[in-house]
Amino acid sequence: MLSPERPFSRESVEKAPRIRGAQVKHSVCPYCAVGCAQLAYVKDGVLLDVEGDPDSPINRGTLCPKGAATYQYAVNPLRTTTVKYRAPYSDHWETKPLEWAMEQIAQRIKQTRDETFVETLPDGTTVNACYAIESLGGATLDNEENYLIKKLLCGGLGIIPIENQARI
Repeated sequence: MLSPERPFSRESVEKAPRIRGAQVKHSVCPYCAVGCAQLAYVKDGVLLDVEGDPDSPINRGTLCPKGAATYQYAVNPLRTTTVKYRAPYSDHWETKPLEWAMEQIAQRIKQTRDETFVETLPDGTTVNACYAIESLGGATLDNEENYLIKKLLCGGLGIIPIENQARI
């Protein structure tokens, strides 16, 4: 029973923030060179919210409009989950599942690497390199993702030319 001294409904008293019980993951905004810190709230493997980190000496909890929209970037229900593909010599685009596209990319990378891999130069210098593939990253990749990409492409596949426009 509610006390008459408390003018709150039962619904108001029982309400709780949706982030209650969520794990807080520290992150960095993926957009610009400032490197604003963000807090990502995750519960049962689902992203619930993203906000500025008030303990950050860079942004002190504030985010610009793009950074404040990071949650929508990650969990937008309108986000595209298919790819458009135009076969060689075709005059129209086809909609294909993302899994199909990833398999095509993997097969083409493997084929190109197998056909163009150079173990040694003519003078006998060992290079173990694939000069026919390069990588260009984007600004929404953070340092950790760039590190893993570089390890895979250089160390795993022997790809030498790797460039990225990320600034954080």
